[in-house]
Amino acid sequence: MFLLAITCAFVSKTLSGSYMNSMITQIERQFNLPTSLVGFINGSFEIGNLLLIIFVSYFGTKLHRPILIGVGCVVMGLGCFLQSLPHFLMDRYEYESTVSVSGNLSSNSFLCMENGTQIFRPTEDPSECMKEVKSLMWVYVLVGNIIRGIGETPIMPLGISYIEDFSKSENSPLYIGFVETGAIIGPLIGLLLASFCANVYVDTGSVNTDDLTITPTDTRWVGAWWFGFLICAGVNVLTAIPFFFLPKTLPKEGLKNDADIIKNDKEKQSKEVKKEKDGITKDFLPFMKSLLCNPIYMLFILISIVQFNAFVNMFTFMPKYLEQQYGKSASDAIFLIGIYNLPPVCIGYIAGGLIMKKFKITVKQAAHIGCWLSLTEYLLHFLCFLMICDNSSVAGITITYKGTQQDLYVENTTLADCNRDCNCPTKTWDPVCGDNGVSYMSACLAGCETSVGTGINMVFQNCSCIQTSGNSSAVLGLCDKGHDCSMMLQYFLISSAIGSFIYSLSAIPGYMVLLRCIKPEEKSLGVGLHTFCTRVFAGIPAPIYFGALVDSTCLHWGILKCGESGACRIYDSTNFRYIYLGLPAALRGTSYIPAFLILIILKKRLLPGENASSGTVLIETKVTGKENECKDMHKNSKILNDDELKTKL
Repeated sequence: MFLLAITCAFVSKTLSGSYMNSMITQIERQFNLPTSLVGFINGSFEIGNLLLIIFVSYFGTKLHRPILIGVGCVVMGLGCFLQSLPHFLMDRYEYESTVSVSGNLSSNSFLCMENGTQIFRPTEDPSECMKEVKSLMWVYVLVGNIIRGIGETPIMPLGISYIEDFSKSENSPLYIGFVETGAIIGPLIGLLLASFCANVYVDTGSVNTDDLTITPTDTRWVGAWWFGFLICAGVNVLTAIPFFFLPKTLPKEGLKNDADIIKNDKEKQSKEVKKEKDGITKDFLPFMKSLLCNPIYMLFILISIVQFNAFVNMFTFMPKYLEQQYGKSASDAIFLIGIYNLPPVCIGYIAGGLIMKKFKITVKQAAHIGCWLSLTEYLLHFLCFLMICDNSSVAGITITYKGTQQDLYVENTTLADCNRDCNCPTKTWDPVCGDNGVSYMSACLAGCETSVGTGINMVFQNCSCIQTSGNSSAVLGLCDKGHDCSMMLQYFLISSAIGSFIYSLSAIPGYMVLLRCIKPEEKSLGVGLHTFCTRVFAGIPAPIYFGALVDSTCLHWGILKCGESGACRIYDSTNFRYIYLGLPAALRGTSYIPAFLILIILKKRLLPGENASSGTVLIETKVTGKENECKDMHKNSKILNDDELKTKL
């Protein structure tokens, strides 16, 4: 029952995490935030996690672990609910537009009118500007994410330790495998939920979606991000219920009679009393000194920090990259990530574990497997630099009105001879696609004089800036990137899937090196310190500095009512690509220096308990009548843990 409950808890916590990661672009647009601030909001989960990790590591095992896990699930649910709250406290989402669905369309006041007056200029009316204070509602999302991080803290360490304490040692890896499977299923469900929510308009039910002049592919589109958080909140609270009915301790699995159970309980009580008498400093300081003086362990932490910096950035901003580079909607991008990346990761984890078990891989062999597989995937990553699409052709931003390339990041090029007398707003982003294959910032800047139809089906005609032999018309939205770009997307996704499989194949051998390079009594502290370092030096700062770099590639910022900058509408896809692919490549490249150092150290160094010839853990004993049995076990390279050794002796 505990195994089933903890697996569901892993599904719910990873479901919430993957959903949050997938919705950052929607949150960015809803609250008109820069990418760096959205990165901070996303990284705030790790801050919440770190607030309790020390407490849980040292005192969690002495308390009622199932109840603590249940409380954690409830707190996660509370955090998710808090994240959805701004939607119910804010006014309806208003996207910048030159077209008013509620206004008199027949007046054509949003089109090119010589000496006319535009109806949607930024206003300086104080009452209008006061309303924008409500954009500070993003603080609810930030605080909710921190609370979600606090609630998630006890689930993994206490859940895994509970399984380890009360299951047979030979069954423990299998049970933990079930739990880790839940950690793969959760993100898959989360991405599918995010894909669905991103395709539904944020204010659906309170506005007539037929009147909308934007589609999910538009960078002003905001999906129903709040709806998924409500679902995550409900799932987290439901998974908490079973934990409140589970006991603090269980009989050790495999004990057949009452005498064994009583003996086992007495042994545990004596161990706990001994731990309490020793005190925290007696164990903590020597263990910490031992870990800090362990070169393999410290190099492994360094590798993890650098690699985590690379992967946190790539995973967090992958939906935005697919949107900007290949012209996909947020919904499609999230769905493709879930379909192409998660199944290979799951298969890679399982295959890696089976290979380790089948061939009885030693620590040194595992280090080589992990290193060379990771290096292979790293070299494969460079193929992604070839799978590119050009910048969207937007007149006045990426090309001139005559169709020639222009210098990017140049201001005041949105006006030309064809629209100079139209009295157009020059900063409002309401793109249209001309029948010449070029996009324009608005119908007015395209020089369009008339329109037919309503809503998303509106067609603009007699556009003076669109130089074609036909009617010179335009439709709402950016122009499609074409078939060649769609093929490049397919190649990128296939390459990404292969890379995900190879890297996940190396994950289990790599983690084995971490566990086997430290003494058994130091494992708990060692794993905790490893997690702490990766979160402090990668999980929190990486999305912030990476988001700031992404912001530097923005070509046009959205405009708010008071003329302030909103969320970015279009990026320089070439520089975005160099940052998204190049920075992680540079970071990961440096991580192979300590990786090769570990291989050199392992070659020269004999780990505690290893046989010099085989590299497997052997146990020497001279117990009468048992030598042959132990020798047989040595031949089979069988690794004995404490319980098995007691049984054999």
